[in-house]
Amino acid sequence: MRAQRIDEIGLKLKILIDTQPETQLLVTGSSSLELSFGVNESLTGRKFQHFMYPLSFEEISHSQGQAQALDGLELRLLYGSYPEVVNQAGSERRYLDLIVDSYLYKDLLYQETVRRVDLLKKILQALALQLGSEVSYNEVAKTVGADPATVEHYISLLEQAFVIFRLPSLSRNLRSEIKRGRKIYFWDNGVRNALIANFSPLHLRQDKGALWENFLVSERQKIKQYHQRYSNDYFWRTYTQQKIDYIEESDGLLHAFEFKWNPRKRASFPKSFREAYPDAETQTISQDNFIPFLSGDRV
Repeated sequence: MRAQRIDEIGLKLKILIDTQPETQLLVTGSSSLELSFGVNESLTGRKFQHFMYPLSFEEISHSQGQAQALDGLELRLLYGSYPEVVNQAGSERRYLDLIVDSYLYKDLLYQETVRRVDLLKKILQALALQLGSEVSYNEVAKTVGADPATVEHYISLLEQAFVIFRLPSLSRNLRSEIKRGRKIYFWDNGVRNALIANFSPLHLRQDKGALWENFLVSERQKIKQYHQRYSNDYFWRTYTQQKIDYIEESDGLLHAFEFKWNPRKRASFPKSFREAYPDAETQTISQDNFIPFLSGDRV
């Protein structure tokens, strides 16, 4: 039986752990929201959490070989990395439609505060169309016909359900830095494309840069989790539209990354950023050098 289906699962596990401290329990469930709400409070300080994301590029490379994984890179940008999708070549869209229609909202439907599935879908579609851009709750609210507080609440639940995740803006040294911005990424490219019903090949798409960015940032998060690497993560943007796609801060040092699908395009890191953060390391990530970025090795 799935753990989230057991009434008062957190309290029951607490009793087991307290009365049988020599026993180790492995508790799994497919509903992250239900399981976390039932377990977190009762087992504070008594548990380790492990999250299972869609397959990482590193896992696919280990399974298929790096050459084959590289050959399938465009497929990962278009169809994502859910195991069913990776293992059923030629039927990717069918399985993605099933995932979106049957599974994507199931965690959220158990929440009493989610009363409008149609609104949830509209919010997800609006976020999908803003991939790679800064997201304004007010603008999304106007687009979907809801108030900003409801939009923010639904986005928070979507994050807890591991559909999306947020990246805050870095702001410390310059008045012109955006201070309360956020980007929103999808844990899986395929889910994002299914929401807008667009699986056109990359050479026909206007959003391939955003797909590349989403792929790299989400894969980087998986690698950090699996290899227990810790950092504070940001994007950077000013009111004058200077920007940096992704920044990690670890051990007091900033590592700034720009993402370019075309290897011939080199990023130019803004002079204002380099002057404000002179010790920051900078690097452009493209098809030519992304493998170390998505491995356990430090870049």
